[in-house]
Amino acid sequence: MAKEILLVEDDDTIRTALIFALEEAGYRTLEADSMEAVQRIPWNSADLILLDLGLPDGDGLNFCREVCQTRGPAVIIVTAQDEEQDIIRGLNTGADDYVTKPFKLGVLLSRIAAVLRRRRREETETAANEDCIVCGPVTLCKSKTTAMTEGRTLQLTAGEYRLLEYLMENKSRTVTRTMILDALWDREGNYVEDNALTVLMKRLREKLGPDGQQIIRTVRGIGYKLEDGYEK
Repeated sequence: MAKEILLVEDDDTIRTALIFALEEAGYRTLEADSMEAVQRIPWNSADLILLDLGLPDGDGLNFCREVCQTRGPAVIIVTAQDEEQDIIRGLNTGADDYVTKPFKLGVLLSRIAAVLRRRRREETETAANEDCIVCGPVTLCKSKTTAMTEGRTLQLTAGEYRLLEYLMENKSRTVTRTMILDALWDREGNYVEDNALTVLMKRLREKLGPDGQQIIRTVRGIGYKLEDGYEK
């Protein structure tokens, strides 16, 4: 699935042109022309934010700081503020890159690709240094009992977490429903019934978002398979 980019830009002409170029390059897009508009959309679901600083209702730096402090999407500041202190302040706030207007479209697209590659590499390296399993965009860390997809923490129930953990431990293998059911005894010895497994699988896929159906493959008549080779 294509990466999603949120463009925060109050200039209608620039915003329209950039949205067209980003979609032509294969990205999915969200757009906002003010901080008020940003707060009305699920900005934390984006993979990267292109952020103008000179917004009509607030300083984009405060939003950049919020995104970075919450380990949200990558941020590239795109602004006419080109003084050295402006660039330093933007990067010190936590932005991944800083592009000044006017800019060449090809250069901006290259910087977007570079930031996304770097973010993915950092996530993989972090997972390697912890007790984590990575499958496509999903990272599960046993030591922290947490799961994330593209930097977004998944809010999972105990049953959903155990199901995802089992699938991650057996990634690239086809596991039968019986194998999964046998593995999902809880600590009190309560068994997960077959119908409950169907519901549990449906909820887990929904929480994984658009990736859920692609990562967790249904092997008809047998069971399920977590696809390790899946790439966004």
